[in-house]
Order: sequence, then structure tokens, then C-alpha cells
Amino acid sequence: MAMQKDMMGRAVRDSFAKLDPRVQIQNPVMFLVWLSAVMTSVLAVASIFGVQDAGVPTYYVVAIAVILWLTDLFSNFAEALAEGRGKAQADSLRAAKKDVEAHRIESVEDKEHFTVVPGTELARGDLVIVRAGEQIPGDGDVIEGAASVDESAITGESAPVVREAGGDRSAVTGGTTVLSDWIIVKISSEPGQSFLDKMIAMVEGAARKKTPNEIALEIFLVALSIVFILVTLALYCYSCFSAGLNDMVNPTAVTTLVALLVCLAPTTIGALLPAIGIAGMSRLNEANVLAMSGRAIEAAGDVDILMLDKTGTITLGNRQAAEFIPVDGVDPAELADAAQLSSLADETPEGRSIVVLAKEQFGLRGRTLEDKGIEFIPFTAATRMSGVNYEGNEIRKGAADSVRTYVEAAGGVFSQECDEVVERIAKAGGTPLVVTKNCRVLGVVYLKDIIKSGVKEKFADLRRMGIKTIMVTGDNPLTAAAIAAEAGVDDFLAEATPEGKLEKIREFQREGHLVAMTGDGTNDAPALAQADVAVAMNTGTQAAKEAGNMVDLDSSPTKLIEVVRIGKQLLMTRGSLTTFSVANDVAKYFAIIPALFSPIYPGLGALNILGLASPLSAVLSAIIYNALVIVALIPAALKGVKYREVPSGQLLTHNLLVWGLGGIVAPFVFIKLIDMLLAFCGIM
Repeated sequence: MAMQKDMMGRAVRDSFAKLDPRVQIQNPVMFLVWLSAVMTSVLAVASIFGVQDAGVPTYYVVAIAVILWLTDLFSNFAEALAEGRGKAQADSLRAAKKDVEAHRIESVEDKEHFTVVPGTELARGDLVIVRAGEQIPGDGDVIEGAASVDESAITGESAPVVREAGGDRSAVTGGTTVLSDWIIVKISSEPGQSFLDKMIAMVEGAARKKTPNEIALEIFLVALSIVFILVTLALYCYSCFSAGLNDMVNPTAVTTLVALLVCLAPTTIGALLPAIGIAGMSRLNEANVLAMSGRAIEAAGDVDILMLDKTGTITLGNRQAAEFIPVDGVDPAELADAAQLSSLADETPEGRSIVVLAKEQFGLRGRTLEDKGIEFIPFTAATRMSGVNYEGNEIRKGAADSVRTYVEAAGGVFSQECDEVVERIAKAGGTPLVVTKNCRVLGVVYLKDIIKSGVKEKFADLRRMGIKTIMVTGDNPLTAAAIAAEAGVDDFLAEATPEGKLEKIREFQREGHLVAMTGDGTNDAPALAQADVAVAMNTGTQAAKEAGNMVDLDSSPTKLIEVVRIGKQLLMTRGSLTTFSVANDVAKYFAIIPALFSPIYPGLGALNILGLASPLSAVLSAIIYNALVIVALIPAALKGVKYREVPSGQLLTHNLLVWGLGGIVAPFVFIKLIDMLLAFCGIM
């Protein structure tokens, strides 16, 4: 609640700051309103000192000037409120960005001797050693060691992640904290150019550029405004000419024509357009996705091909135990017993699934960590194994290569049969966990991919939206085909290589498709750079993050579907409010013009279907409505219109019926109500 009040207060202050003409000119439509407000303010001052504008009352000119300034302020408030979300997130990120001490070393070999320097003095290529409890001073890559890292300051997620040298989990971000062990980091960014610095700049909106669609729409709105300027000038000339024919003084005041111009110009969408774009980026930020450009968000709205990683997107990121496979004549019950003992204190989904499978297949129940004086050996990034010690026995469970090293170092034998089982499971797309007891290999636990619940339905929804889904996996074609069929994707790319991914994307783009892709490794970087929408995982390498035009701070590949929805919602919001605005302007034209010019041509009174009290009342009612409708539509601009997974033709029909018809009806209803209120109060 306090944060909301602070945000509202900041938005109000920024609304007045944005009245600076150097800021206003960036939005041509609202700059026209600003000029109109200045002009009517001058006319109001002149009227106060006795210089009348076509005989209209002073309070009328003052009221028009005040309402025009309010119209401009309401537009500024919508934009400032949208920016406020980003600024609030930037403040929290800035709080995480501290000037920490860095332990700089000269070489990996001489890690015991370091120089303490401020983190701001680190340059690209410097080596630093970071131990448990210390904050990583800058962006970089782990070149030696492995450690658990708390990235909650960046992603908001509390679960630590493992960062280790080599592979696709070597990238670290400045501002995160090492929880265990130690790592040597090679700094990859210059001072002031870290990922956190870029995040702060992006979410504050400082680096936000208008998208091509936004620019095109703005050009259209400017063209409409120019047309209405010419129409207003023509109406003034027509009024002068008609008054001359009837030997009358021209009854149409400049103030009235300026107000009419603002009412007829597309001020509604012009006022809300910046807020819609900023709010789109803000919605991505709230989803913990950092967009490097607004263009990427809009492209997401037009995507018709989705390329998704299998693991973590289509299947559960954590595989589950499906089978105990003994080797070298070992009793299956003995293997299950050892596997369960080694997993009792393992709270990972894989560990829990092993315990459950042993219960289901062999009835092994009622065991606790206190049984037999068990000492649990936790998993570490360095050993890639876990296990238990009890009554002189040692049980270990882990990756095949790590267990092989462990067994052979103790003089044991890693049998050919075990090798064959490991290879068979790997080829089937599973994960083999080798179990040993006292350095004797007992067998392998088969961890299998589990299709995520509801994924098939999500892909069906995407198909109805006209989006083709393609699963990308390193599995062999047989395994990939089985998983693809079970998941309900449209196609798959098996045994995917960097070159294969890149060529596939180029092939789709040559056919005129817009392609979205997720990735986290250096080998994904070429394809990410080629894709129209490229979502890189924050846990991925620096190369992947630099190649992508979005970064998912939660490193959840399923976020790509949400990104597409936010992109489509942005386009839908802009289209809906533009439809409303244009229909609104047409309706205001037919509501105001007959009442305004009926004194010159009484026959026009027949077209005054609203029965507005007077020309001045008609204009004042319209200009009040014009200001208030901006306020009424701010929630829609910030939240976005309701997302609908329907074909484009059906969406257009809904858009016209709801927003188009609403834009026509609303002015007639509310202008009449305001006119009645003014008459009731005796103002007009």
C-alpha cells in the first residue's frame, strides 16, 4: 500500500514535470493539446483584462484553458504511472547494486594471494576469487571451482543455483551472493556496463525506443491531427463567410474552435499511446523478463513459430525414477534398498521419486535418517554425487562419470554391463544414476522425462491461435518422436546442433514466418541472434544473454508462451484503444457540430439529436468528456485489454463490436449527461 502511494505521488509530480515543451514535443498529438492550452490561457488572461473573444464569457474561456491543461496532465499522468512501475523495480535493483570489495588475483594458479579493490575498479578480463558469504562484484564467467549462488536479488527467486566452470552454467551476475564453496570469476563487463546496470536503465524506460508499429501509428495520428486542423480552419472560414452573408458578427470564438480541434483530434489514443508501450514492457518486467527493446515485444505478438527446448519446457525439468536396473548379478531389492537409503535426505524431486519407487516395487517403508546411525553425504557441484555412511558401509549415487572416478580411485571396477546400461538409458533420452555400495557398482536408477501436466492443452491453444510449436532436443529421433507425440507438439528437431537450429530458423524466416526461440547455452547464441524473438535464460552464458533480445530472469523456458501472450496483449490493447479513439472522434464530430453552428444555420438544429443546451454548452461538455475519457481508459492502457486466444478475424469482429461501437455510443451518452449537469448547475 505504501509503495502504491509512493508510486502515485511520483506519477503526479512527474505529470507536471512533463509539461516541459521539450518533453511534450516528443508526442506530437499531445503537443498540439499543449499549444492549445497555452493559446487559450493567453485568451483567458486577455478576457480577464477586458479583451473579449467573440463575446464569450470570461469564465468559459478560463474553463476551456483549465480543462485543456488537465487533459495534458492526464496524458502525462498515464505515462508517468506506467513509468512508475519500472522506476520502482529499478529502485529495488539499485538497492541490490552495492559497491563491494573484490579480491582480485593475478592468476588461477596463485589464488591464495589477492589484492582487495573496489568492485567499480574491475575491468574486463580481471580475475577475482569469491568465497562463501561474499558477493560477486561483477558480471563474468566461472573459470575454476563450483559453488551455490543466491540470485534472489536479481530474479526474486530464493532457491540457490549451482555455478561451475565450463559448460552452460558458468555465467554469473554481479550483485549475487556465493553461498557455498568458492569460484574464480573472469570479469566480462566494463564498469557501468554490467547486466544489472542495463537492467536498471531498461526498466526505468531510459533506453526505451518507439517500436515501428508505434511510430507508424503516431504518424497516422499526426496526419489525422493535421486533417482536423485544416477542418477547424475551414469551419472558421465558413463561419466568417456565413455570418457575413447574414450581416452578423462571427459568433464562433477562437477559444471554441481550439477546443473543437482538441475534441476532434485523436487525443485519446495520443494520450495513452506512450503508456501502452511502457506498460507492455512493465508487464514483461513483472513476469521477470527483461526486454532489450519494445520491438521484441511487438514481434512476440506476431510470432507464428515457437521453438522450445524439451527439458524444462515440455517435460519436467527434474526427471523421475522409472526403473531400478541391477548389473553384474546384483539382486534388484539390494539395489533398491541402497538407492532408497542414499535418497532419504534428498529433497529434490528426483530423490523423492526414488524413495517412492522403492516403496512401490519392494515395499521398503518406515525408514528414517536415524535408522542404523545414517550419516547423509549431500550432493555438491564438485563431486556430483550424494549418499550415506552407516555401520562402516558407504553408499553413493550420482552421475556415471563421477561414480566411475570414485569407484576406480578406490580400486573398484566399473563393469562393461554398467556402461551398456548407462549408454542405453542415455540413448533413450533418460538420465542414468549409478548406485554403489562400498565401491561396488550395484546398478543404475533410470530417471525418465515426465511430460508436464497441461502442456498438451497449451499447445492446442497455441495451435488455435495459428502458432506452430516445434520441440528442440538433443535426443535421438526415436526418443524425440515419442516425446513429441505425447506432448502434442506440431514438429520436432532431434539431435539439434547449433548449425541445425540456425538453419531451421532461417528456413522458416525465408518462408515469411516470425520465429521465437529460447536458449541458454553458447551453442544457442547463433540461433538466438537469428530469431525474431529470442528469450535467453539468466542462468545461461553471457554469449546467450547478449544474443537474445529478452532475458528471462527466472530461467524458465515455459516463459516463452507468456511472452507471446504479453506481446499479443500489447498489440490488442493498442488496436482496441485506437479503434475506440477513432470511433470516439467521429461520434464527437456529429454530436458537437450541429449544436455549434445552428445559430448561423438554424436548419442544423434538426441534427442536434442530443438537444444540447447551447453551442458553448456543447463545446464545454465535449472538452470535459474528452479529458475524463483519458482517465477512464488509463487502467485498460496499463493492465491491457483482456487476452483472448481466438483467430484474428474473430478478434477483429469483437474489437469493432465492443471498442468501435463503444467509442461511438460513449460520447453521445456522456456529453449529454455533462450538458444536463451544466444546465442544472446554471453554468450554461
